[in-house]
This record gives sequence, structure tokens and C-alpha cells, in this order.
Amino acid sequence: MPEHAAASRLRLSGLCFLLQILTIILFAVFVRYSPESSSGLCSQQLNCSWRNQDSGFQHPRFRDVHLQALLGFGLLVAFLARYGPGSVAISILIVAFAIQWAVLIQGFLYSFLNGKIYVGAQSMVSADFCTAAILISTGAVLGRVNPVQMLLLTLLGVTLLTLNEYILLSLMGVSDSGGSLTVHTFGAYFGLMVSRILHQPRMDKRKEQQDTGHQTDVFAVVGTIYLWIFWPSFTSATTVHDTTEPWALLNIYFSLVASTLATFVLSPLLYEESTLRMVQIQDATLASAAVMGMAGEMLVTPFGALSAGFLAGLIPPLGFRFLTPVLRSRLKTQDTCGVHNIHGLPGILGALLGTLLTALATADAYGGRLELVFPLVAQGSRTATDQALCQLYALPVTLLLAALGGSLTG
Repeated sequence: MPEHAAASRLRLSGLCFLLQILTIILFAVFVRYSPESSSGLCSQQLNCSWRNQDSGFQHPRFRDVHLQALLGFGLLVAFLARYGPGSVAISILIVAFAIQWAVLIQGFLYSFLNGKIYVGAQSMVSADFCTAAILISTGAVLGRVNPVQMLLLTLLGVTLLTLNEYILLSLMGVSDSGGSLTVHTFGAYFGLMVSRILHQPRMDKRKEQQDTGHQTDVFAVVGTIYLWIFWPSFTSATTVHDTTEPWALLNIYFSLVASTLATFVLSPLLYEESTLRMVQIQDATLASAAVMGMAGEMLVTPFGALSAGFLAGLIPPLGFRFLTPVLRSRLKTQDTCGVHNIHGLPGILGALLGTLLTALATADAYGGRLELVFPLVAQGSRTATDQALCQLYALPVTLLLAALGGSLTG
């Protein structure tokens, strides 16, 4: 066993060295800082949505999104008593590599001009979104893969996720600023397919230690607080223009509070515990964000945001109580962190909600914001129904790419 441990450490050290040298070389050859006048280089791309905003407004958004990706998502996996501190360390390792690789892959697709990739603060925000999706994926396989495999999952996952994002946002013209599909749905089902391929029968016989100990409670409390503070900024960071930001901020807040109340409605009925665990509130917070990812910048109305959040908050407790045992026994899916209940199903619900709101979009309701949220509809090249169909078609496209990519990666 000591020889095996030494070999594992050498493999991790060697892979980190090779990946970092590779990214340094690629950055030296291709990556340059974007001059202020180059903001018009971007077109229909997630991280180019700040092209009309000054740099002073960009940095607070970048800070909030980066804190959310690093601390909010990073601490989500720490509730597992068996893997807590080590999981946080692996999350930081994934973040460190995924940001670099995402800047490169997204740059080649979106901002490659005259043989160079031009990056700015908006590029880092988009890379953080990509990193968040990969952290979601790793939650499905946590405890069953080593750090070397995590890095390989990140390498392939970032590439495939960026391809999915490019197809949806650039080729299909889908509006998904908060990532119901591109972050939550893809990340969840990509990770679940990797988990299915890596299925180990003996794991079913071992009880996973998921919520014991004071330390895990502290991690859950801190992670949940970070979600509450920074998630509205995370969801609204890529809205197409700052004038649509208030809608996204308010919609996610209304969704978040209703989702939390839904957890307090169901959990006492489904579980015999006398007090609600912080992890359950954490799950509700994530579900509310996933359901409002696509619809956040749309005209949901406060009533609609509360209703959607309440429905999303019902999914995690019901899923963990009834659906997870079925998936584990029938489909042999081992979902360590429950990403299917927290991100996958709420992400699908969010995509369906976004499709409905797109079909109902009118110039009278949106006013000048119609051109910002649905530019093709405002220009007359698409009807609201056509745009809604594109939003709907994006769901099976995302599921297909996530399933095929997850199988390949697994």
C-alpha cells in the first residue's frame, strides 16, 4: 500500500506539472489582454454580455461570481463527514485548472481574432460559470475517484460543456444567462453519466457517511450563507445588459425564499428528525437558483418567481426520499452529493419555465428590454413561438451532449 500511495502522489504531481506547463505555453502563444476598444469583438456569447459596461462595474461582478464558484460551490461537497476537508482541497484544485482551461477553450470559440485570444474580466466570469458546472459534476462521483481522475474529468468536462454552450447560445440563439441548462443541467447529467460508468457494486453495501460531526455542520452553514449572499449576483452576472439585472436579482431572491419555505414544509413530514439540517436548506437554495437560471432575466413577475421557487424547493426532499433509492437500485447510479435532485431536475424545470415565458413574451410587456433579452424576436427574424421552440430544443441537446460526454469521460 505505501508503494501504491507513492505512485498516486507521483501521478498527481506529474499530471499537474504537465497540465500547467501546457496551459502556460498555450497562453504564451495565443492569449492577450483585450484592449478597451475590443469590447465589440464578441457577439452572441455568454461572457461578452458586459461589452457595454465599464470596467468599474465589471470587477464587483467578477468578485461575486468568483467567490460563489470558489466558496459557495467549493463548500457544497464538504458536508460529507468522510470527505469534508479533502473535498474542499480537491475543489480548489479543480477551480485552479478549470479556469485556465475554460479561458482557452472558450477563447478559441468566441474571441479568437487574428490568431489571438483576447481576454478580460468578462472572460473570467464565463470561466467561473464553466468551473461551477464542473464542480456540480464532481459532486456525483465524489469519494470514488482520485485527484488525477478529477483533473481528467475537468479537462474533458470543460471542453464538452463549452461546446454545449456554444451550440446553445451562439448557434441556436438560446437565452440562458443564469445557466439552467448550460451550468446546472449539463453539469448534473454529465456527472451522473460518469458515475454510472464507474459503478462499483460493493459501494452499494457500504453506508456513506454524509452528515455526521460538528465540522460538517460548520461547512454547511458557511456554504449556505455564501449561497444566500452571492447567488443573486452569480445568476445576474451574465445578463445581457445592466438594465435587465434588477429582474434577475429580484427573481432569484423571491425564488430563494420560497424554496427555503418549501423545505420546511416537506422535511418535517418526510424525515423523523426533530430539527431541520442546514444541508437541506443548502439544497433548497441551489434548487431555487437552478430553476431561475434561464428565466431570471425574463418577466417572471414576483408571483411567478415565488411559485417557481416553491416548486423547486419541493424537489430535493422528495427526490432524496423517493427517487434516489430507485436510481441507485435500478439504474445503478451512485450520486454522492445528490446533484440529480439539487441541480438536474430543478434545471430541467427552469428550462421549461424559460420556454413558457419566452412563448408569452411581447413587446408591450418587455418594452425596450425585449431587444436585450430576445434580440432575434425584437429584430423580427424570429417570432416568440420560434424562440420558445429553440429554448425547448436546447433541453434535449444538452441532455444528449451531457450523456454522451459523461459516458466518454467515464
